Amino acid sequence: MKVTISDVAKLAGVSTATVSHTINNTRYVSSETKEKVYNAIAELGYTPDASARSFRTGKKKTVGFIVPDIANKFFATMIESVENYLSIHGYHLIIANTKEDMEREETNLRLLSAGLVDGLLIASTMDDFQRLDSLIPAGFPVVLVDRTFDTKKYSSVCVSNFQPIYRSVCRLAGKGDQRIGIIGGLPRLSTTKERISAYQQAIADCGLPEDPDLIRYGDSMENSAQACLEGLLEQKCDAVIVCQGLMASETMIYLHQKGIQVSRDMDLVSFVDYDSNLYQLYAGQMDSIVQPVEELGIAAGEQILGRIESPDAPAFEKVLTSAYKPYNVPQSWVHSDR
Repeated sequence: MKVTISDVAKLAGVSTATVSHTINNTRYVSSETKEKVYNAIAELGYTPDASARSFRTGKKKTVGFIVPDIANKFFATMIESVENYLSIHGYHLIIANTKEDMEREETNLRLLSAGLVDGLLIASTMDDFQRLDSLIPAGFPVVLVDRTFDTKKYSSVCVSNFQPIYRSVCRLAGKGDQRIGIIGGLPRLSTTKERISAYQQAIADCGLPEDPDLIRYGDSMENSAQACLEGLLEQKCDAVIVCQGLMASETMIYLHQKGIQVSRDMDLVSFVDYDSNLYQLYAGQMDSIVQPVEELGIAAGEQILGRIESPDAPAFEKVLTSAYKPYNVPQSWVHSDR
C-alpha cells in the first residue's frame, strides 16, 4: 500500500499541514519538528508526487548532489566546480555522502527529493536502475553524473575513457609488456564496465594472453588499491593500469615502499582526476589519462539548472573526453577520439 502524507504526519506526531509546509518550505517549521518529519519520511519510505508539491510553483534555489565519497578528491573537486557554477546562478548546493553504500543512497534520495531541493545530481552507486528509478518522484529534475545506466530515462553527464584505456594497452604491448594488469572500480558501475571492456578489447586485439587474474577491482574509497596490487605482483605483471585517481596515488606510494621503480621495474598508467604532487613527481615516468573534472562539474551544473527550468524536456546525454599523455611524448596533452 502506498505511504501517504497522513502516515508521515501520524508517525511524526504532527498535522498533515505541518508535513506539507516542511516538505515545501512554505511556512516556518522548527528544526526539531523538521527532524521528526524527515525521520518519518525516511522510515516510511514516503515519496511525494512531484505534481503535488510546490517545487513546480516555488523554487528553493537549492540543488542536491549525492556522491559516493566526499573524501575522494575527484568528487571533492567536482563538488567545488558544481558549487561555483550554481552560486553564480543564485543556487545553493547540499551534499549527501553515500560511502558507496546503496542503503545510504536510498535514504538520501528519499530525503532530498521530499522537498528539500529543486533538483538532484546523482553519482549513483546503485547496481539496479529500477531501484534508483523507484525512488525518484515523477517529473523530479535529475541529472546522473559520472555514472550512468543502460536505461536512458534521465539526463546525464559523464566521461568516456574507452579510447585512452585501449590506446594505453596497445602502447604497453608495443613496448614489449606481456602481462598487463588493470585495477578498476566497483564492478557494478558503468565507469568500471567501460574501462574493463576497453582493456579486454585491447588485450585481444594485441594478441596478449587473456588472464582474468590480471583484472582486479577496488572502489572509490581509501585503502582499496593495496590488495589489488599485491595480487597483481603475485601474477608477475610488468605493467599496471589504475583506473581511478585515489587508487593511482596509493599505487605510487605502495610501489615506492616496495622499492619498485616505475618505468624501470614496472610500467604504470595512471588516471589523473585531481591535482597532486605525486602526479607531478611521477609525470615523466608513467602514462596518464587525465579526467576533465572541473569541466564535468560545470556541465553537471548546466544540465541540472536546465532540468529545473524545463523538467519535461527530453533526456540529454553529454559525454566528455579524457586526455591521454604518454610519458615520453614531450608535447601537450593528446586528446582521445571517440
